[in-house]
Amino acid sequence: MNDRPAPPVPGQAPPTDRPAPSRFPAAVDTALRTAGWQPGRWDIRRAEEWADALRSHQSPAGHRHAVFPAAVEAWAEFGGLHIKATAPGRQIAPAPVRIDPMNGLHLARTLGDLGRALDTEVSPLGEEGNGQAVLAIDAEGRVYSVDHTGDWYLGPDIDQALTALVTGIQPERLALPD
Repeated sequence: MNDRPAPPVPGQAPPTDRPAPSRFPAAVDTALRTAGWQPGRWDIRRAEEWADALRSHQSPAGHRHAVFPAAVEAWAEFGGLHIKATAPGRQIAPAPVRIDPMNGLHLARTLGDLGRALDTEVSPLGEEGNGQAVLAIDAEGRVYSVDHTGDWYLGPDIDQALTALVTGIQPERLALPD
């Protein structure tokens, strides 16, 4: 039996044993994979169940959640993960992150108020620091953290937000324009 590798096909890169490069920095990729994420992960069934639960929930005062494609896509790829940093933070201590929009179920008014202030819709994404802050995503895919000290901008998309959270990058505090 011949154990030699097959010759390269003209026009194609030769095969390699190296894994494909990740869209995340190494520390973030490691934390995500340890939590159960892998490229191509997509649990749309669970994401749609969350979407239905959020759409059907109404606060006692009549507030409802917004549900839109950016939120459903983030839930489908990262939903259910409990992500823990594997290294110290760059600027602040990283907190564990849980991607589960049901953590924000009873915050329809709070997230609705944030959305109105930002002139967009906002949906729950999960929690940071074992319930110390709620994570939210807007219709454009931007990610925020809301805690007892204020509202924080984590990044223009879920990838950059997860990178900031896992690597301990100080988020930008949202403030009213002067």
